[in-house]
Amino acid sequence: MKPKAQLIYIHDPMCSWCWGYAPTWSRLQALLNDDIEVIYKVGGLAADSDTDMPVQMQTMLQQTWCTIATKLGTEFNFDFWRVCKPRRSTYPACRAAIIARASDKESQMIAAIQQAYYLEAKNPSDDDVLCQLAQELGICSAEEFRQQLVSSAVNEQLIEELNYIRRLPIQGFPSLVIKQHNHLYPISVNYTDAQATYSEINTVLSSI
Repeated sequence: MKPKAQLIYIHDPMCSWCWGYAPTWSRLQALLNDDIEVIYKVGGLAADSDTDMPVQMQTMLQQTWCTIATKLGTEFNFDFWRVCKPRRSTYPACRAAIIARASDKESQMIAAIQQAYYLEAKNPSDDDVLCQLAQELGICSAEEFRQQLVSSAVNEQLIEELNYIRRLPIQGFPSLVIKQHNHLYPISVNYTDAQATYSEINTVLSSI
């Protein structure tokens, strides 16, 4: 039997452009046939930090949100910048996605993190937020999830994943890569047209 091709989706749960791409990514997955296996890989935009985000970076990110909202019609709750203490730290959210993967709830965890962050003005850099989401998704209790979040085993998985994506033909997040016969083929990310990306995937696979 012919082995399945893999479509690797490289993202960060707290990447604003990934949030903007989410509706088109969902439509693309609905187009894929059973011969393509979707694989998620986290990007680790920002390492662990307890330091408040500098005001200049906060301003830059708010401008990015405005740009995405204008270009893609994506909804953002700007109350986040008023009610939360922003930190430049996405590794905890990446670890949460990896933990959820073991329960086949990775995509649900990513969606929950994005909704909490971008719509509910909650901070997924905080372990408390992630643990609450895990409990709501039925992954495990909040306390069990907290223990995994700080475990060396999960951190090693994250480091291994970050090392892996650095070897992929990508330049940012989100990114798409087809893997077939141990060869890697970058796929363009079209933020609004899932059909265009689907056609490109089929063209690549038919040429292999």
